[in-house]
Amino acid sequence: MAEALSTGRSSGYQRLSLWWEAVDAPLAARPALSQDLEVDVCIVGAGFTGLWTAHALACIDPSLRVAVLEREVAGFGASGRNGGWCSALFPVSDAALARRHGTEAMRAMRRAMEGTVDLVGSTAAEEGIDCHFAKGGSIRLVRSEAQRVRALAEVDEERELGFGEEDVRWLGSEEARELIGADGVLGATFTPHCAALQPALLARGLADTVERGGVRIFEHTPAQEIRPGPGPSVATSGGTVRAEVVVRATEGWTPMLPGLERTLVPVYSLMVATEPLGADFWAGAGLEDRTTFADHRHMIIYGQRTADGRIAFGGRGAPYHYGSAVRPSFDSAPEVHALLRNTLTDLFPELGGARFTHAWGGPLGVPRDWHASVGFDRGSGLAWAGGYVGDGVATTNLAGRTLAHLITGADSPLITLPWVGHRSPRWEPEPLRWLGVNAGLWTMKLADRSEARSGRPSRLARVVGPLLGH
Repeated sequence: MAEALSTGRSSGYQRLSLWWEAVDAPLAARPALSQDLEVDVCIVGAGFTGLWTAHALACIDPSLRVAVLEREVAGFGASGRNGGWCSALFPVSDAALARRHGTEAMRAMRRAMEGTVDLVGSTAAEEGIDCHFAKGGSIRLVRSEAQRVRALAEVDEERELGFGEEDVRWLGSEEARELIGADGVLGATFTPHCAALQPALLARGLADTVERGGVRIFEHTPAQEIRPGPGPSVATSGGTVRAEVVVRATEGWTPMLPGLERTLVPVYSLMVATEPLGADFWAGAGLEDRTTFADHRHMIIYGQRTADGRIAFGGRGAPYHYGSAVRPSFDSAPEVHALLRNTLTDLFPELGGARFTHAWGGPLGVPRDWHASVGFDRGSGLAWAGGYVGDGVATTNLAGRTLAHLITGADSPLITLPWVGHRSPRWEPEPLRWLGVNAGLWTMKLADRSEARSGRPSRLARVVGPLLGH
């Protein structure tokens, strides 16, 4: 991806991802900050977290003066480049949440996430945002004996934690093939709590919505420093914003801020997309309800059938870059994009003659303990949300509503959820950070290769799994 994208102000952004191609060009002009400003709430970052927070604040108290600062344009980051899964997934497993916070707190978190999936769809509809929302659930395929053992164990664990067939269920091979015509399917797990959507259209639509609600968005205004209070402020090249509350909503770009270099690590997730596929292909491939799909391998993959009949498919595997570096050149990794194309063709051999039209990527934010968090320190005036580890499309909505309740002092069950106030430990300094993160990535790759050869669950993955939030 061209370096010019970081400074382009119109059609260049359409090259960020398949999703961005649907955004009207040239982009509607939004001003950069050009003088000092005083507001009630300043939000740093115009991705899903920042925009949902602004939306919730405007709904609770329209009199609040809210400003959003964005170093590029609204939806530039992960919000406009992700896989479009609006799911109830949380980066920490249910079992790990129960161990850390108790069973009731875990169940409350799970139910809040499930409700958020529907709320994203209904809010988009109410605000007139056509983001191609389709709640068809999500299927995770089993394509080896090792994956079968792991999948059945996960279903058993869900039952022990109090979740029934209506939440997660096992599908035999025939039942799975009724949903998806992938190759070599031995079975699958299925949850209804997931929707496919077009993330860039949602992000850009949200930006327009909050502006109509009185929120000011300043684009091309990078935050240089967030200063705690009382009376916190944000320094930018165009002026200083002083506020009662400053919200950090920067996710994978957080390490670029002074003092936050070890708060999150930016790990790249990459995607590819096919051309629109014909009726003959979809007659065999299924996914009529746009059910999202993955499988039970260790190295995460994710896909969806888009509204215009493509497959958008992504996965991890790109390396972590030394010093938590984030650069446009990292959005492209030819060997990883080639692996994604091969993996998708392995799932659907009928794609052998299809053309792949898009390849893109971007960073997501990973906390040291894989535990997403949201919080507000009233003494310093600083609030934050993030650490979604790629599961942020719905989680950001929950984060935004929770932040709005914390900031305004609203009485809400959301502020009692177990991720509120959680503080992850900092990542190690370099070179330990580079060694540790990339060693974890390679471990998952090796585990998948080992299982492919032996047919047995990887012992190595069982050892490393607890370090990854499982």
